[in-house]
Amino acid sequence: MYLTILFLPLLGFLLAASGGRFFGWRGTPLITTFCVFLSSLFSFIAFYEVGIAGSPCYIQLAPWFTSEFFDATWGFMFDSLTVVMLVVVTFVSTLVHIYSISYMSEDPHLPRFMSYLSIFTFFMLMLVTADNFIQLFFGWEGVGLASYLLINFWYTRLQANKSAIKAMLVNRVGDFGLALGIIATFSLFKSVDFATVFACSAHFAENSFIFFHLEWHALSLICALLFVGAVGKSAQLGLHTWLPDAMEGPTPVSALIHAATMVTAGVFMIARCSPLFEQAPQTLILVTVTGALTAFFAATTGVVQNDLKRVIAYSTCSQLGYMVFACGISQYAVGVFHLMNHAFFKALLFLSAGAVIHALADEQDMRKMGGTIKVLPFTYSMMFIGSLALIGFPFLTGFYSKDVILEVAYAKYTVAGTFTYWLGAVSALFTSYYSFRLLFLTFIGPVNSLKDSLKHVHDAPFLMGFPLFLLAFGSIFVGYLAKDMMIGMGTQFWGNALFMGPDHGLLVESEYIPQAIKYIPILFSFLGFLFALNLNLLGASFSYSLKTSTFGRTLYIFLNKRWLFDKMYTDFVALPALFFGYNVSFKTLDKGLLEIVGPAGVIQTVSQGGRQLRKMQSGLIYHYAFIMLCSLTFLIAFVGLWDFFSFFVETHLYFIAATTLVFSADS
Repeated sequence: MYLTILFLPLLGFLLAASGGRFFGWRGTPLITTFCVFLSSLFSFIAFYEVGIAGSPCYIQLAPWFTSEFFDATWGFMFDSLTVVMLVVVTFVSTLVHIYSISYMSEDPHLPRFMSYLSIFTFFMLMLVTADNFIQLFFGWEGVGLASYLLINFWYTRLQANKSAIKAMLVNRVGDFGLALGIIATFSLFKSVDFATVFACSAHFAENSFIFFHLEWHALSLICALLFVGAVGKSAQLGLHTWLPDAMEGPTPVSALIHAATMVTAGVFMIARCSPLFEQAPQTLILVTVTGALTAFFAATTGVVQNDLKRVIAYSTCSQLGYMVFACGISQYAVGVFHLMNHAFFKALLFLSAGAVIHALADEQDMRKMGGTIKVLPFTYSMMFIGSLALIGFPFLTGFYSKDVILEVAYAKYTVAGTFTYWLGAVSALFTSYYSFRLLFLTFIGPVNSLKDSLKHVHDAPFLMGFPLFLLAFGSIFVGYLAKDMMIGMGTQFWGNALFMGPDHGLLVESEYIPQAIKYIPILFSFLGFLFALNLNLLGASFSYSLKTSTFGRTLYIFLNKRWLFDKMYTDFVALPALFFGYNVSFKTLDKGLLEIVGPAGVIQTVSQGGRQLRKMQSGLIYHYAFIMLCSLTFLIAFVGLWDFFSFFVETHLYFIAATTLVFSADS
C-alpha cells in the first residue's frame, strides 16, 4: 500500500502523457484524478497506521548508486513527518485535479495539463518519502522541472516563458547550495542516508571544514548550505523573486505550488534535517532572522499589489517566513503544523480567486472588480473563510498555529526571538490589511468591472465549488482537531521524525508569557481590518491625499516595485553578466583572441603566408639566383652558429620548424 501511494500519480501521468489523445478531454481527467484520489485515500490510511497507531514503515526497494563508501538506494521512509506531508500533498492535489476539470474545460490541451499535475504530485511524494539525501535531491529537482512545465503551460505567452525561466534560474541558485550541502555531508559522514547521518551528528559536532580557504564549523557550514536550497525553493528573502511571477500559470497550478508542493519543500527539508540544525546554533539564528525578514517584507509588499493572485502569492511568501523562523527557534513541530494548516486555507484562497477570475472573463486586476458579492455569494463566503484563517482569526485553523509561533518566539527570551516576535506581529497587521483590502475591492466595494466582464458572470459550478467546500471545512476545523495531537505537550505523535530537544519546553513557557503579548497579534489584525476599511471603502478622500502626497507616492512605488529587488538584480547581476558574456567573453575572447591564436587563426595566417610565397614564383632567373644566395648565406650562418642556438633551443625543434615551413609553402 505504501508504494502504491507514490506510484499511482506516476501511473496517471504515464497514461495521460502517452494515451491522452486516445482518452480525450473527458477520459484523461478522470484517469489522473482517480489515481490521485486513490493515493489520497491510502495516505489517510497510512496517517492512521504511522501517525496515530505509531507504526513507522521503512522500505528498501532497490540499489541505486554503489561505489565504495557511497551507497544510495531507492528507499522510502514513512514516519510521522512523512505521513503528514502525504496527507497534505495528496488531498490538496486531488481537489486541484477535480477543480481543474471544470476550470480548464475550455482548454484544448487539458490532457497535457492533467499529466503535468500528476507528475508534479509524484515528484513531491518522492521528495517527502526519501530516506537519503540523493533521493530527496531527485524529488527536489523533479518538482522544479514540473513547476517549470506548469508555469509555462501557456507557452505561447511571452510572460509565461519569462516567468518559467526565472523560476528555473533562481531555483538553480538554491539547488547549487543544496548540492554543495549534500556533498559536504557525504564528505563528513561518508554516508547520505538520513538514519546514519542524524545518528552521528552529535559525534561530529566539533569537526571543522576548510571551505574557500577558511576554516568553518562543519555542521554550521553544512546546514547553511542546505538552508540556501530551502531559501530558493521556499522563496525566502533574496531568492524570493520567482514566486510572484509564477502566477503566470493557470490558477490551479498556483494553488498546488503555493499550498502543498514546491514552496513547502524547503520547510520540510529543514524539519527533516532537524538533528543536524540543532548542532549548528549559529545557522539557526540565520534561519530565524531570514524567516522573520521574509515575513515582514512579503507582508508589506502585498498591501499595494493590485493583481488578485499576486496578493495571495505574497501572503504565501509571508507565511513561509513564519514557518521558517519557527524552525529557526527549534520549534519544528509548530512549523510543520503551520505548514499543514496553511495548505488548507491557501489552497482555498487560490481556488476561490480562480473562481472569481473565471466568472469575470479572466480579469485579475482588483481595481476592475467590485460589487460581485451579489452575483458570487458562495465564492465570497469561501474567500472570506480563507482570509479569516489566514489572518489568524480566533478559533479558525490559522489561529492555532500562527499565534503559537509568535508566542514561542517571545518565550525564547533572546534577541533573535524578540526580534522575530515583533516583526511577525507587525506582519500580522499588514496581512490583515491586504486580506480585507482584497475582499473589499473584489466583492464589497463599488462596481468597477467592465460591462463585458459581467455579461456571463456566474458562481462556481459544482466541480469547482465542491473542492472549495472541503477546503473551507479544513480551514475552520483542522487546526482545532490536530492541535493537541501535533503540538500538545507530552504528545508522542512525532516520535523520532523531528528533533525534540530542550527547547521543546518553550511550548509550556509560552503559556506563561504576559497575556498582553498574546493579545497583540489579534489586536494588530483588528487594526489591519480598520485600516483596510477606512482606506478602501470609507475614507476615500484621505486615501487619495495619501497616495498623491510625496511621501505616499514614494512609499507606494517602493512597495509596489517589491522593495526594488528586481531592479537591483537587473542592474547588479543580470546586466553585468550580459555585458561580460557578450563584450568580454564573446567579442573579445571567442571572436578576438581565440580566433587569432586558435586553430582558425593559425590556419588563416599560414594560408596567407603561402599565398605570399607563391608570389615569389616570378619566373625570372635573377630572382631565383638572389633567393638562392640569401638561402645559402642563411644556411652557412646557421651552421656556423649551431652551438650558440642549441644553447637556447632544443635541437630537434629545428627539424619540426623546417618541416612546417616546407609544407606551409607547398600549401
